[in-house]
Amino acid sequence: MSHPSSLRLIASVITSAALSTTLANAGTTEHFNKLAFNLPPAAELSYTIKAKQSGIPLGGAATVKWEVSDKKYSIVTETRAMLVGKILDASSQGHISDYGLAPEKFVEKRFRKPETITSFEHDSKTLRFTASDETYVLKGGEQDRTSATWQLIAYARAAGDKFKPGSEWKMFVAGRRDAEPWSFKVLASEKTSTPLGEFATIHISKAPPPDSKDQALDIWLAPALDWYPVRLKFSDADGDYVDQIIESVKK
Repeated sequence: MSHPSSLRLIASVITSAALSTTLANAGTTEHFNKLAFNLPPAAELSYTIKAKQSGIPLGGAATVKWEVSDKKYSIVTETRAMLVGKILDASSQGHISDYGLAPEKFVEKRFRKPETITSFEHDSKTLRFTASDETYVLKGGEQDRTSATWQLIAYARAAGDKFKPGSEWKMFVAGRRDAEPWSFKVLASEKTSTPLGEFATIHISKAPPPDSKDQALDIWLAPALDWYPVRLKFSDADGDYVDQIIESVKK
């Protein structure tokens, strides 16, 4: 049976493209220009998971339900580990603004951890957390850890030839306790093998800052599959990782 401490680690890694740190300018968010976006159609994505945490191999499955209609969106994710069951629930709900996705509530429940809620209070322009006393002023375009990937997909679908190797796509992203700038860099066009077949994909990476022990996130988007992510890999500096590969898409 998988060790409980390892399950807590995998739950932490799957939704954390970076370990959040308190920003020196806490209380403010960076302002980003409005970019063209094109949201993908609603779908339910299923993934297989292979991981190594503290040297222990782990396996499991994850589902992502993406829904969008009437200027509202919802993303619900569930992750299960073999022999144990559900180890992570996360959701992002909000509306569609001129910036794209505008989260209103980000909820995360990790294995043997209390639920946390991150609230985007657009009327008062305040970002709040149940897990800390941090607050930020909302300026427009802010994302949460779950919505950020789908905002990136929307940018990619609208960008055309501008979404090319060397281009960077920046966001201000909230986690469980605080928020920080993220920068996604387009690396290359690659072939990616999955249980659904081989796809031509665009490889994007969110690398941690220099000399940081934060996690790296790599995403492979498949233009032929409505730009859905067919692979996501979270990597730690010590060699631990979580690798998600798509196995089915329901529309």
